Amino acid sequence: MTTSASIDAHPTVRTTPFDPPPELATYRQDEPVRRMRYPDGHVGWLVTSHPLARKLLADPRFSARSEFKRAPVSRPGVDPFYGAKALPGWLVDMDAPEHTRLRQQLAGKFTARRMREMRPQLERIVEELLDAMAAQGGPVDLVEAFALPVPSLVICELLGVPYAERAEFQRNSEILFSLNATAAEAAGAMDRLYGFLRGLAEGGAAADAGDGAGLLSMLAADGTLDAEEIAGVGVLLLTAGHESTSSSLSLSTLALLAHPEQLAAFRADPSITDNAVEELLRYLSVFHFGVPRTPLEDLEFAGHAFKKGESVTVSIPAANRDPGWFTDPDRLDFTRKTAGHMAFGFGIHQCLGQNLVRMEMRTALPALFRRFPGLALAVPPEEVPLASDMSVYGVHRLPVTW
Repeated sequence: MTTSASIDAHPTVRTTPFDPPPELATYRQDEPVRRMRYPDGHVGWLVTSHPLARKLLADPRFSARSEFKRAPVSRPGVDPFYGAKALPGWLVDMDAPEHTRLRQQLAGKFTARRMREMRPQLERIVEELLDAMAAQGGPVDLVEAFALPVPSLVICELLGVPYAERAEFQRNSEILFSLNATAAEAAGAMDRLYGFLRGLAEGGAAADAGDGAGLLSMLAADGTLDAEEIAGVGVLLLTAGHESTSSSLSLSTLALLAHPEQLAAFRADPSITDNAVEELLRYLSVFHFGVPRTPLEDLEFAGHAFKKGESVTVSIPAANRDPGWFTDPDRLDFTRKTAGHMAFGFGIHQCLGQNLVRMEMRTALPALFRRFPGLALAVPPEEVPLASDMSVYGVHRLPVTW
């Protein structure tokens, strides 16, 4: 067995807007599996290499159950949810068979084909938002005017939630993802989201469960999940879906503006759009504090002795910058072969909504730069407020003009 070095805390400080904390690269090079102290004093593990991240996330001996999870950075807002049984429908915090049962109910509703069927609605939403931006005139905050409402409108339409409720959803979701939210604030936000979606699930939603029905109505009509589970699925998709996509859209825009040669290629050749989006997802890796897992038994992993119950954090940003997998990984390159990137995780918990995220980015980013070919920052780059205080990395505001 290998003796591992130990670090006192997960690194959190980014020295550039698009790169992970530099310590992660050092850890990956010197010792990709190492001891790490968690905020509660527990000593667990940090995994930073791409092949080991994939191996661990595919290993059923490592649990995703919330009863065992510890946050790798101080986040009072997760205190009500970590160390306790998973909330109904919250399949990311479950193992088989509960996870399998829920995912089977949802997987067919998030296929690439189903997402393509939503494309006309997405294109309409994007064009209406761009029309509103053009009518308002610059400068505007791209987060408020475009990056946040695109996924909010889409996910509300997908779920069958009235868009008039979007502002309340965004407020509660922001609380859940903030590193500064108190435990009471986070629990209150979760209760409000569950209560609203539970009401939709219980309120005769099955009466409108045809082909054009929202996901909540279809799940209610199916009868396999109860109202609490349907509400939980809705909260999970709503919070995770719109927060991560919004951050990816706004941070991708900033990255394109900061890399004019890549932006020129992106504008000139629509055939590279799909690969460009994959490269942006890899390069930016907005889930910047990693994925938690816990061994269910004493075991050996990569030459190290893991004890049952020790927390493990798999660093997605570090894995996506691994030079052993990607050539020159710290460079944004739309000609790169992006196969194997882990922006959506890996294994049975790989992001259920990844096809939706891809479709939104492939639609919204080209449309934005077509409509505003002179798009530019309205403030110096160093004045863009980065969202380092959120578990999903991005920007709080992105002032732009054209």
